[in-house]
Amino acid sequence: MNSQEKVDHWQEGTDASSFTKRDYRMFIIPSVLGALLFLVPIYYNGKVTIGVGIMAEFLQSFFEGYLYIFMTIILTLSALGAAYTMAAKPRWIMKSDFLQSLFLIHPFWLIIRTIGAVFAICTIFQWGPGWLYADITGGTVLYSLIPVLTTWFLFAGLLMPLMLEFGLMEFVGSIFRKIMYPLFKLPGRSSIDAFASWMGSGTVGVLITTRQYEEGFYTKREAAVISTTFSVASIAFSLVVITFIGLEHMFVPFYATIVVAGLAAAVMCPRIPPLSKKKDEYYEPVGQQISEAVPENTSDFQWGLKKALEKVQNITSFKQIAKQGFQNVLDIWFGLLPLVMALGTLALILAEFTPVFNYLSYPVVGLLQLLQIPSPVETAPAMLVGFADMFLPAVVGSGIESELSRFVIAAVSVTQLIYMSEVGILLIKSKIPVGMVDLIVIFLQRTLITLPIIAIMAHLFFF
Repeated sequence: MNSQEKVDHWQEGTDASSFTKRDYRMFIIPSVLGALLFLVPIYYNGKVTIGVGIMAEFLQSFFEGYLYIFMTIILTLSALGAAYTMAAKPRWIMKSDFLQSLFLIHPFWLIIRTIGAVFAICTIFQWGPGWLYADITGGTVLYSLIPVLTTWFLFAGLLMPLMLEFGLMEFVGSIFRKIMYPLFKLPGRSSIDAFASWMGSGTVGVLITTRQYEEGFYTKREAAVISTTFSVASIAFSLVVITFIGLEHMFVPFYATIVVAGLAAAVMCPRIPPLSKKKDEYYEPVGQQISEAVPENTSDFQWGLKKALEKVQNITSFKQIAKQGFQNVLDIWFGLLPLVMALGTLALILAEFTPVFNYLSYPVVGLLQLLQIPSPVETAPAMLVGFADMFLPAVVGSGIESELSRFVIAAVSVTQLIYMSEVGILLIKSKIPVGMVDLIVIFLQRTLITLPIIAIMAHLFFF
């Protein structure tokens, strides 16, 4: 086939004449803007972040001292609104699908929302037992975690349609499918989720995955794998961890270790239960909405461009897209953050004021001894406490004398990915078929896979 025949085939196969200059502008301008905001690394205030992160940090610093009060009000309204809806079923809520989804919830989630609101109020006014509102429990969640998530999810929710609704996922999916599927059994579009996590926040990656699953672009297995395997901690958080643990001069070998261990887990975890047992079925209410299969004699670039332009042709209302972004934010603020306050605080209480994680870590001591990690008894709890919160291992391990042990703790904590105070709760709240037992098993799998690799590399660096 000569070059002219290829052009003719491309025009025939994609019906290029049906695409206007407006279609190309509709694809290119929002997609480039979305990529700049979510995917392009920016060095800002001494760390690597993304455009959305800069916006979130600016808003957080501007309203510093007020965000936790604002969110306590939101958490309280979330619980009261759900209780009122359950009891009275007011017409103004029942006639709105969105308000129903926000407030007409299962009694279990109402209880959790109520606990979250009570914990926030008790933390502000320092009511109740000290272990509830302490700086390392309720104080950490309300004053440190909630404001960050509030601002991140505000801009991520509002601006995420730039990546999801204007063809970028379709275009990138076609180009990267030959890399993502052979290695990880995932569609090419999952590379966007991973990169958004890597440069910005793991929670943003999960948010993107959740939306894509609920809109019929990922199967149950794909969504479960992406959210538990590729929603990696950002470079910025990795730098915070290694600095806190006193090894910032080792950041380059530290991050290289994370990449190697993380890739090993990404290859292995999707091939073993429970992830391998998830069904390749699409979310039932919407069904399959995309195929990345490329016809013969059509390049990946051409096919990706065609699917992207078809996507923008289906846009009927910018107002609806903006409304959807706003609803995303409200759903997270009213539906997710109360769970973060409740379950995150409970997890930290267990980790800080009970010996639960010390008891659970006893079997890990033998493994650490086998890997010749110094101070295995002191190091072992840090291998498991990360399930409660991603920063806890660094806190637990900061007092250990051995630099090698602290290096291992920091690297393992970043590669475990399943943190109940953030990613875990977001997954449980989502429609992705991943339950608590799945999260525990995947957390342990990732620990067992990455720990030996990290230990070996640590011994090389500290030889």
